[in-house]
Amino acid sequence: MAKLVECIPNFSEGQNQEVIDGLVKTATGVPGVSLLDHSSDPSHNRSVFTLVGDEAGIQEVAFQLVKFASEKIDMTKQHGEHPRMGATDVVPFVPVKDVTMEECIEISKKVAERINRELSIPIFLYEESAATPDRKNLAKVRKGQFEGMPEKLKEPEWAPDYGERKIHPTAGITAVGARMPLVAFNVNLDTDNVEIAKKIAKVVRGSSGGFKYCKGIGLLLEDRNIAQVSMNMVNYEGTPLYRTFETIRFEAKRYGVGIIGSEVIGLTPAKALIDCAEYYLQIEDFDEKKQILENHLLG
Repeated sequence: MAKLVECIPNFSEGQNQEVIDGLVKTATGVPGVSLLDHSSDPSHNRSVFTLVGDEAGIQEVAFQLVKFASEKIDMTKQHGEHPRMGATDVVPFVPVKDVTMEECIEISKKVAERINRELSIPIFLYEESAATPDRKNLAKVRKGQFEGMPEKLKEPEWAPDYGERKIHPTAGITAVGARMPLVAFNVNLDTDNVEIAKKIAKVVRGSSGGFKYCKGIGLLLEDRNIAQVSMNMVNYEGTPLYRTFETIRFEAKRYGVGIIGSEVIGLTPAKALIDCAEYYLQIEDFDEKKQILENHLLG
């Protein structure tokens, strides 16, 4: 069985359908790689692709996507609700089958070096690929965003891992790394007051005293005129989705606000949703391996 690696690149474009279609064409044009999912959000002005492939294919498709994005996305003209620092904002590699985290780290470094060498885009390594603990957290790496990055790169501790201390004039800077699977989970509120979403995000995210494995920010979805708590759940077993959902519901009541609904962006491990079903249905003595039909059939 061939080794399988997942790659989930995030692009700073969620509005221009021609560019999105070009990214899809690029993603499906590399042998040995499958495009499993892609989603685009106009308010976030961001697209997230989920690909899986062998080692050679996943490296090639990641580079080709970054190249296409650098040619088509101009960060000096890009605006959206989601924090971003580059045309290709982040390129994570995730072990899927018969591949180790160490191998994914090596893949991330090879891709990062090639991006910088051939495209002159500086690279930060993050998560498991980070050279120092300060660079593991993407939010800390991205702080300052595209507009503030030129000054940030002048700080002694923020030299890029690959490249000079200056951003690409239109493509910015990209974070590349290896990590375990996460769930991109958003909760939409029945208010347009983004300050409420920001306050709730501060309660749930680990960096400000909330849940250890939750990263969260408050955003305004302009196309729907509603506030959103946008989260990355970096360990869905350590911090289940239902726990953050119920905390958001509880906190929102303080402000007379309810929840409209929630959304999962891209693909998610089945267990993350099974855990929610088990919690809300209060199923006793549930055995997901034996009692879920598909799992039982697959052995």
